[in-house]
Amino acid sequence: MSLTLLLLGLGVVGVLGMLFIALSGPSSSKAVKRRLEAVRERHGENGLPAVANAQIRKLLSRRDSKLESILSGLVPKPAAMQKRLEKTGRAITLGRYAMVNAGLVVVVAGIMLSRGAPFLLSFLFALFIGIGLPHLVIGKMITRRLKAFNANFPDAIELMVRGLRSGLPITETLGIVSSEIKGPVGIEFRAVSDKMKIGLTMEAALQETADRLGTPEFQFFVITLAIQRETGGNLAETLSNLADVLRKRAQMKLKIRAMSSEAKASAMIVGALPFIVFVMVYMLNPNYMGGFFSDERLIVAGVGAMVWMGIGVAVMAKMVNFEI
Repeated sequence: MSLTLLLLGLGVVGVLGMLFIALSGPSSSKAVKRRLEAVRERHGENGLPAVANAQIRKLLSRRDSKLESILSGLVPKPAAMQKRLEKTGRAITLGRYAMVNAGLVVVVAGIMLSRGAPFLLSFLFALFIGIGLPHLVIGKMITRRLKAFNANFPDAIELMVRGLRSGLPITETLGIVSSEIKGPVGIEFRAVSDKMKIGLTMEAALQETADRLGTPEFQFFVITLAIQRETGGNLAETLSNLADVLRKRAQMKLKIRAMSSEAKASAMIVGALPFIVFVMVYMLNPNYMGGFFSDERLIVAGVGAMVWMGIGVAVMAKMVNFEI
């Protein structure tokens, strides 16, 4: 028993370590070092090879180890998953993500087996936690980053409008936004500027960023620039109107969120109530509810009930999720 607990403890420590490595941001010293290298490259004698070398070093730094490569091969649709990981804005490789999944499955299954749970229940629950929990965390990171991007994006467009009205070209205003606006907006515009420096056209660089972000606000911006370059006209005025539309769109989202908050709270209460009752009854009479962890028939019934509840929660979530 002590050996089992020791192995479980080591497994938990290993999973926590992998989670910290995969999800933690870069250290301050490394960030300062990268900024100094970027300044040297930007002010070097020849900017194009420096930017290309920087992109190559960035790609090489994201290469997976042998174990990570093996585990990443087990991930279904690796291209779509890698694109999803890139939306977080963090250096999370597909191999690290697969290592976290596998570590969680092993640890959760080991804990449940040590507690006397059936193998099938332990495996299914561990698979659910190992796949669902990292997926949920990545989704939360993407949502938080997109919210920060959309909150500052109208300000970035207004900054471009002021630069265009002062006589600067559109490519120069993109560089100004990348250096003046902090957060995800500055990072994405800096990536666009770097792609243009190595020979990619502005339309292609912006479209790649729009495909990676997957947010309608930035897609509106790309379409606006493409239409303006085809038809001509006052670009500053067009972008100013776009910034105003995006701000009104954000205000409408907040208004809808406030109006649907009561329905969302009701859905959360209805969905959480069965689990709360189950835990309370289990604490009062463990023998009465213990059959759900030992009897295969009750296990199947419990899993089926959770599936139907999940479908109901998903339907309620769709009913209160409005597209603008």
